[in-house]
Amino acid sequence: MAETRVLGELLRERGVSRRALLKYAGWIGSLMALPPGLAPAMAEGLAQARRQAVIWLSFQECTGCTESLTRSFSPTLEELIFDFISLDYHHTLQAASGEAAEAARRRSMQENAGKYIVVVDGSVPVADGGVYSVIAGQSNLDMLAETVSQAAAVVAVGTCAAFGGLPEARPNPTGAVSIAQLVKDKPVVNIPGCPPLPQAMAGTLVHLLSFGRLPELDALGRPRAFFGETIHDRCYRRPFYERGLFAHRFDDEGARQGWCLYELGCKGPVTYNACASLKWNGGVSFPIQSGHGCIGCSEPRFWDRGGLYRPLSTGTADTRKVIGIAAAAGVALGAGSALLARRRQAEHAQQATAEKKET
Repeated sequence: MAETRVLGELLRERGVSRRALLKYAGWIGSLMALPPGLAPAMAEGLAQARRQAVIWLSFQECTGCTESLTRSFSPTLEELIFDFISLDYHHTLQAASGEAAEAARRRSMQENAGKYIVVVDGSVPVADGGVYSVIAGQSNLDMLAETVSQAAAVVAVGTCAAFGGLPEARPNPTGAVSIAQLVKDKPVVNIPGCPPLPQAMAGTLVHLLSFGRLPELDALGRPRAFFGETIHDRCYRRPFYERGLFAHRFDDEGARQGWCLYELGCKGPVTYNACASLKWNGGVSFPIQSGHGCIGCSEPRFWDRGGLYRPLSTGTADTRKVIGIAAAAGVALGAGSALLARRRQAEHAQQATAEKKET
């Protein structure tokens, strides 16, 4: 049976106070660059919302997206499943199997028609009728079409679902495509990354629960709150980039001094994600902090954009010229990022004022 009680009631039963809910809403709001004044509205929206029915489909993927979710620090996996969403179907986490599992998926679709969210990780193979990935006798292509038919929205988590990812890499023998290439009649949110940040997944669902609408998206369907700036914009090594100080090998003096990894193939200047600010494992670190350049995994066709350790430049220019261009580009990127941040802050302030007048 679908849950009829609101989240506020369920949370109180578990000892979660309104103050704790307000604090959580403030944390999520800060992650999503929302004005502080919207935290009470978000908390109230969560308290009045019903548990969101979610059907999670896994297609051509490595289970890394689920692994990322299970390592979420706030909210924890248990809070996500038992407090904020009703995870009715998930190939990896569900206890049911076989016919019982498929019956659970179809029952959730029927009971929550027009209201449930479909989360998909993995690309969909379409070559030869989709025979390269089959679940319960159904091709991924057919299962996706059936499941999203009555959904309210679709969330493509991970670069495979968002952009095709590794399965789509040349020569793409299975004809792998992204979810947005197949789903045209429902809103699709892309949360790329290999794997994606758990905060981006949680924040998107909480925003939907709180305000009844999807967060602001960029041109590629990604939430701007998490994909509005490049890795480079927030990278602590950026001052070295702007001064033209680069590591040339992973074991040279520049690497030991923490210099920029641009010449070792770092794709941070062209990769939009929040890794540098949110980091991983509860804010412990992220790849660049651990000594390895960004591979650009949250961007389309990242695997086919050249070697992971090849600089963004063609590699044929004079090194000093490349460094000079890099430094100039760093200054320009910094100015543009600051301007964009101020513009977004002003837009959010105007939106908050308008919503306050409506209430």
